[in-house]
Amino acid sequence: MRLKNNISGVKGFLHRKWKKVSSFLPTRVYYKQSLFIKYLSVSLIIVFLSFLTLGVILTLVLSNYWTNQQIIALEQKTQSLAEYTVKRFSLRTVGGGKNITLSVADPVSFQEAIDAMATTDNLDIIILDYDGKVKSTSFSSGERTIHANSFTRNSVVKQSHETGKFSSKGTLDGFYKSDRYIVALPLYFRQNENDVGKYPLEINAGAIIVSTDNDSMSNITEMVSRWFILSAVVALSFSILAISIFSYNMVKPLKQMAQAAKQFGKGDFSVRVNESTNDEIGELAVSFNNMAESLSSSEITRKSFIANVSHELKTPMTTISGFIDGILDGTIPAEKHSYYLNIVSNEVKRLSRLVHSMLNLSRIDNGELKVNFQNFDLFNTLVTIVITFEQEIDKKNIEIRGLDSINPVNVYGDKDLLHQVIYNLIENAVKFTDENGYIEFEIEEHSSRVIFRVKNSGQGIKKSEIPLVFDRFYKTDKSRSKDKKGLGLGLYLVRSIIRKHGGEINAQSEYGEYTQFEFYIPKKQEKKMNNP
Repeated sequence: MRLKNNISGVKGFLHRKWKKVSSFLPTRVYYKQSLFIKYLSVSLIIVFLSFLTLGVILTLVLSNYWTNQQIIALEQKTQSLAEYTVKRFSLRTVGGGKNITLSVADPVSFQEAIDAMATTDNLDIIILDYDGKVKSTSFSSGERTIHANSFTRNSVVKQSHETGKFSSKGTLDGFYKSDRYIVALPLYFRQNENDVGKYPLEINAGAIIVSTDNDSMSNITEMVSRWFILSAVVALSFSILAISIFSYNMVKPLKQMAQAAKQFGKGDFSVRVNESTNDEIGELAVSFNNMAESLSSSEITRKSFIANVSHELKTPMTTISGFIDGILDGTIPAEKHSYYLNIVSNEVKRLSRLVHSMLNLSRIDNGELKVNFQNFDLFNTLVTIVITFEQEIDKKNIEIRGLDSINPVNVYGDKDLLHQVIYNLIENAVKFTDENGYIEFEIEEHSSRVIFRVKNSGQGIKKSEIPLVFDRFYKTDKSRSKDKKGLGLGLYLVRSIIRKHGGEINAQSEYGEYTQFEFYIPKKQEKKMNNP
């Protein structure tokens, strides 16, 4: 009872300790298996199985080939021994002439001859008469005694009599303890001059059995196996080295990408991976670096956008707050209220345009911007917008060209959205046209589309920046000396609206001379418009 209680106490103590320790262990353990280890393991398994298959096939082919060669050589030796035996032996009758048996004139010399053959070629030789009784033997081991009736009913002897030849590998119906290569041939005798009339012209009067052990084959197989294993070990060593180097070089860019991705997660987009290879990994590295460039550009754009929005919100709000406080506390006299309230009104309108642009941008990104098609005069819209910029145009003494040569052009589109398109293009043209410069308009009507162009003199846009002018938040005037009120959203909205109408817009510029924007919209609109 005491022992039982002690065991229960120990079990309880261990259970409490395990429960306490297990509370600190993770509920599930995940093992990370490296891609390098996976690829190396699979490659080595394939190489090993290939060598194993090759070794087995090579051994089997060599074994069969060597066996056939041994049988052929043994058949040739047996044939030579049979011819020699027929020459040395002769036929004689026994039992009153009823039976025919073999006899040798000089048994000693014959025995010495076959002993020499047996010893030289490692053969066992057994000569039998037709009834299977042993007439002479010679074993490579030196034995010469054998039971006279051992081969009377032997299947090898019978088959040699029936088919004319027997060759195989076996124990000679249990005579040998291990397999040997065996060849048996019948002994055919022809009658001579003294025996004319005694026997048939040719008679099968006995058989000869010749065998050899398969130690030579075992030695060959062992030698081949030894050399194969040695060469396989050397080849596997080189394979491991080559596959390891190749796998490491293949996985290295992936590890670099993983490290770079971690840096991206921390906000560092300056990391790049090596693009030294021209394979799929190299293509992936190029794509990864392109993605990094895009993320870096987006990050710069995002920071620039936040800075621009902060500035654009801060400036009018500070102005509005200062003037309103001045009016309320009496700092600004009553006769100046209208002047400063007009400034406040302009700043409020500026904030309204900013909010409107941001809302349109959100609607475009969400696919919620809808186009309300109707017929209207595009030329009338152009003239109306030009008039709204009359003060700025007069202030910079800008020459307006092309309006007098444009005829009314009826288009089918969203009047408000296309009004915003033309407004943004003219606003940019007025903003960046130099003093005493010009703005030129042109509208072309074709059978399938209407083309609108606006060209202005001025500094222009660098060729490297032309593909970027339609990106969100991109501003060519980084110094803000001219584009003080812009957020870099106008041209992006313009392109999005034009694409919603099924058209396209592009920019051309000669730096230091002019800038031209050209867009077209089709006359017949498709039911499903293109997304920006």
